[in-house]
Amino acid sequence: MGNAKGIDTYLAGGEAVVQAVDGLSAAQLRARPIPGKWSCLEVICHLADSEALFADRMKRVLAEDRPALPFADPHRYVAALAYHERDAHEEAEFIRLVRRQMARILRAQPVEAWQRVGVHSEEGERTLEQLLLKAIDHLDHHLTHLRDKRQSLQS
Repeated sequence: MGNAKGIDTYLAGGEAVVQAVDGLSAAQLRARPIPGKWSCLEVICHLADSEALFADRMKRVLAEDRPALPFADPHRYVAALAYHERDAHEEAEFIRLVRRQMARILRAQPVEAWQRVGVHSEEGERTLEQLLLKAIDHLDHHLTHLRDKRQSLQS
């Protein structure tokens, strides 16, 4: 995937998240239509927290030499960060804004910046390009679940 295309895909993900929660009521957002799985609100909050983490990692890789990129346990986040007290639309807008900011930063980078490396505590060396692709894949993975939950709620 070329960097320009990757950035466009990354940017489009922010819009897709906003659309994924559009029109869902507070009750629908908190419901668990698939037993044992996160609610739509929990998924959106997880995505927002992950988005902040991905952006921080990419910024560190750009600004520092071989920065440490610590693992963040999503189950600890959902347990500690009041996911059901948060607003899905604010969280979705946060994701969109973070991606818009990062897209501007990424578009300004020279070609050689895409091979800069950070060191993930569990996955080892990761280039800027790999981090961008991981952010894209992570959001796409969870959007599939959001769409499935939404369909279950509207059936």
